[in-house]
Amino acid sequence: MILAGKKPQSRVKKPSTKSTSRLMNNQTLLISCVLGLGLLTTSCGSLPKESAEAQSRRPRGEKKATSVDVAIARTNLLRSQPDYIGNTAPYRTVSVRSQVEGRLLALNLDVGDNVNKGQTIGQLDDTLLVTSFKQAEAEQAARESEVARAKTQVSNAQAEVEKARLELVQAEADSQRLQKLYKQGAIAEQSAQQAKTRAKTAAQALRAAMEQVRTEKQAVAAAQGRVFSQKAAVSATQERRSYARLYSPITGVVTEKITEPGNLLQPGSEVLKIADFSRVKVVVQVSELELASIQVGQSVQVRLDAFPGKTFVGKVERISPVADATARLIPIEIVITNSDGKIGSGLLARVNFASPTPQRVVVPQIAISESKSNSPTQTLFTIQEREGKAKVKAKTVTVGKTADGKVEILSGLKPGEKYVVRSSKPLKDGEMVNLSILSEK
Repeated sequence: MILAGKKPQSRVKKPSTKSTSRLMNNQTLLISCVLGLGLLTTSCGSLPKESAEAQSRRPRGEKKATSVDVAIARTNLLRSQPDYIGNTAPYRTVSVRSQVEGRLLALNLDVGDNVNKGQTIGQLDDTLLVTSFKQAEAEQAARESEVARAKTQVSNAQAEVEKARLELVQAEADSQRLQKLYKQGAIAEQSAQQAKTRAKTAAQALRAAMEQVRTEKQAVAAAQGRVFSQKAAVSATQERRSYARLYSPITGVVTEKITEPGNLLQPGSEVLKIADFSRVKVVVQVSELELASIQVGQSVQVRLDAFPGKTFVGKVERISPVADATARLIPIEIVITNSDGKIGSGLLARVNFASPTPQRVVVPQIAISESKSNSPTQTLFTIQEREGKAKVKAKTVTVGKTADGKVEILSGLKPGEKYVVRSSKPLKDGEMVNLSILSEK
């Protein structure tokens, strides 16, 4: 039954949430397709024009230049020798000592003073030495007097010999005469026998006189020997007297003063030290493994920290035959000429035994082409620059020894030329290149 005044209600079906979402996604997809199609149409229409403009701006056949690292050729040693450290010392040092006992009266030099060979450097008290010298001279005079007396005795003995000889001649003559008379019967036998006896006695006297001459001559020889010995004593005393003056045995510089005037010196007491700096020596310790490459007389390079930038030429003077048993090091003595005397003692020295061979152009081994690795001739690229552009040129070079990643160039590359050390890719002769920021200018 239908009530009056009310309209009947109609049922309307509402759409679900899933249906609404699906509808919105479809609309969004449709709009995106329409916009994308429009953009694609616009882009496709302008692509031929922009591509043509870009191709017109780039030159035909142009390639990107190869980047290379460039260095400048320089002369150098292939392998640098290590420096050996040592200290300078004078070529020789002499210690001036007293040879006699005496008080030092004067000393004329001090440390640092130059002195010449034979120069007087000090004086000792020589009173006792003078006295000894005079005594020795007096003794020599006495010995010479003995010689004179002995010679007089020889002369007297020789006179006795002459007298005995004459008496013998007379006695023999008388004996012969009386013997004849006895035989004739003119005299008695006793007289003849007495004459004969006197002749024999005279002969014995002559022999005794001659023996006396020999004895006196021996006395003369002995006296002369004593004189000679005394003369030697006088010379020795005179020499000892000269020791009162101290002389420099060499030319050099006083490096140490041991005593002062007024001190009593004994034989052997040290007074001064004098060093010869005309030459300076440096002693370095060298490994036994490197001893074979070092020879006596070999020239070496010596650098002193006291004289920066200056190199001295030394010579190997001596190689010690004894090595250190623990470190296996051998002392090597090097001598440096020091004519101006500027090099002192105790300076730090750096010795290099590198042989004085001429330096050659040395380049890194990576700069050499490996196409001829077993041949003495190799290929190396140099740089030619013109109007701000650079290109490479292949050069044939002759290589020498290699060491530590470096190689000697004997010919084909001059000092000062630019060459390619490395490149980003293989190079060809005449190829244009760009120099990297690592390249030398």
